[in-house]
Amino acid sequence: MDLHAKFPAISDLKSRAQKRIPKFVWEYLDSGTGTEATKARNRSALDQVGMMPSILHGEYTPDLSTKFLGQNFPLPFGIAPLGMSGLMWPDAEGHLARAGARHSIPYSISTVATQSPEDIAPHLGQHAWFQMYPPRDAEIRRDMLARAKTAGFKTLILTVDVPVASRRERQVRSGLTNPPRLTPRLLAQVAMRPAWAAGMAKRGMPHMRGLDKYANAATNGLSPTAHVGYLLRTSPDWDYVNWLRDEWDGDLLVKGILRPQDATKLEGMGVDAIWISNHAGRQFDAAPAAIEALPDVRAATKLPLIFDSGIEGGLDILRALALGADFVMLGRAFHFALAALGPKGIDHLIDILAKDIASNMGQIGAQNLSSLPKTISLSRI
Repeated sequence: MDLHAKFPAISDLKSRAQKRIPKFVWEYLDSGTGTEATKARNRSALDQVGMMPSILHGEYTPDLSTKFLGQNFPLPFGIAPLGMSGLMWPDAEGHLARAGARHSIPYSISTVATQSPEDIAPHLGQHAWFQMYPPRDAEIRRDMLARAKTAGFKTLILTVDVPVASRRERQVRSGLTNPPRLTPRLLAQVAMRPAWAAGMAKRGMPHMRGLDKYANAATNGLSPTAHVGYLLRTSPDWDYVNWLRDEWDGDLLVKGILRPQDATKLEGMGVDAIWISNHAGRQFDAAPAAIEALPDVRAATKLPLIFDSGIEGGLDILRALALGADFVMLGRAFHFALAALGPKGIDHLIDILAKDIASNMGQIGAQNLSSLPKTISLSRI
């Protein structure tokens, strides 16, 4: 099958994914919070970033490689963490980790993944990132960091934009809880998705394996969108960042930044990179579009910047890079691809993005990514 003929864009993978996974899984993956206004703003604001075409540059093959945090990458994007990833497709974390290693791009695993750091260790490549929801207990913190390091994760991501559980009304209406409880309603949805059901039957229903070591029976009374992780973690403060900086000897990234003054303060605290994100609209429905925050954060710090939230193609990646990001991460898109086509969907998505970036670089006359700010004119459409 010619995948590019049938699935030329992320939107095609998204459409097929919706038909291949149960509705409650789809609602978890695709939903935002509130009225999903922030999710919509992400898309609208990206569409408002125009680029001026440039002509008469002759024939050339654009160079998509980049250097980030002292390492060379063949592509300017990677795989963002997504909680309960293995709910989207059986062995999602394993498939994504192996793809990251194959393509030499970052793979990020969540604290609340369905596989533990030890499970995923054999599949990691050189660019393995561990995303940490901050445990309250110092001994659990130290143990979690030690496990991540032993497994082969060299970069730590502290997520700071989830101080409390968001409401995620679509998810609640779907009937999904954490861990998932298969009610008759949900079982009926599972029966309509045989490929997903068969895979889950082989592996068992997913849960947060990385937290098994710390979990206890005190999970009753949690809200539907909360889980055992909420019993373990805290809302971090600036001292927490200092503690992590002292304890972790690899690169430390702080994810969930929108305010320039926060970026400036974090730079002074010795973090290695800042991750601009509004959690893809899943946390706070009054947040600005992440792309609108990017230029001001870029002006406020010399640190490398990562961007996510709303990316739906190679052109969006170029928009973020042109506005000051050094690297871009995608979460939902990789899970759409996996749910749509299984493991081959991940490779296909990476190919889609690479071809889309190269095509659009040709339109604006950019021969490499470092020339983007010099060769394009940004405007509001």
